[in-house]
Amino acid sequence: MQKISSKELLDFYNDGKRDFGALDLSGSDLFEANLEEISLAGSNLNRIYMPYSNLSYANLHQTQLQDAQLGDTQLYQVDLSEANLQGCSLSRCNLRHADLRGANLQHCNLQGADLYNANLTEADLRFSDLSNANLENAKLTNAQLAGCNLFRSKMANLSDAQCDHTTIGPDGY
Repeated sequence: MQKISSKELLDFYNDGKRDFGALDLSGSDLFEANLEEISLAGSNLNRIYMPYSNLSYANLHQTQLQDAQLGDTQLYQVDLSEANLQGCSLSRCNLRHADLRGANLQHCNLQGADLYNANLTEADLRFSDLSNANLENAKLTNAQLAGCNLFRSKMANLSDAQCDHTTIGPDGY
């Protein structure tokens, strides 16, 4: 896996390149970066700092994003299927129509995130904070929600999700 700097990535992107394959950008600073439609599938983005960025329509399939800072980022229709986002900050992110099938979202901060029509089938959200999140039309089939905080989340259909007594529901119970 090739290690490149955030400046190199932005230069290549600004020259029109969109398909990067697996790169190592761990610990990089991409604050407010516009990387719409980028493909970084299989990349290492652990501990990346990218709040207020735009990754809409990006391919981040099987990407490592552990402990990444992505608060207030545009992730509209992004492919994060089978990605590892454990401990990631995704507060107030736009994840509308995102593909999060099989993603590891354990211990994530998703407070106020917009997950309208997101596919969270078989996602692991154990011990994550989804308080005030919009879950309207989100597909939660077999999603793991043990220890999850869903207080004041909107329109959550938990009928096919895996909850237990440690799950805090939208009503606070």
